[in-house]
Amino acid sequence: MTKTSASTGRATSCGTLVINARGELLLCHVTGQAHWDIPKGLRDPGESALDAARRELREETGLQFEAGEFEDIGNFDYRRDKRLHLFRVRAPQDMDSLAHLICTSHFPHHITGRPTPEMDDFRWAVREDISRLCAPRMAARLLALEW
Repeated sequence: MTKTSASTGRATSCGTLVINARGELLLCHVTGQAHWDIPKGLRDPGESALDAARRELREETGLQFEAGEFEDIGNFDYRRDKRLHLFRVRAPQDMDSLAHLICTSHFPHHITGRPTPEMDDFRWAVREDISRLCAPRMAARLLALEW
């Protein structure tokens, strides 16, 4: 069951902007889709926004950071049925390669039924890449933020 906001009745998706030393944003390629996204997902019942963002980051990339490293950057309108609660974390200075990242969150493949990772690739992106890589709604939200 998805946690909804009492005031709006909308689900809350919690995500993390992982920023490297060059100011680039970590993006994950959504398996079977054309677009890239940030690590994010819906809150579980009773889960705080920070706990959800940390869990989604771990499940979709394998990255783990201490809770104190996350900066809460706000709760935003995202879709008519969903809000977006975002956090920012700084990647370690030496995290240039993303080869070690792995998505452990899976869904059944629509044809084979085999477990398929939600994310199948990772990259660093500069602001100028966001509109081309991300879905329009996500691109607009990301470009409206300071990273």
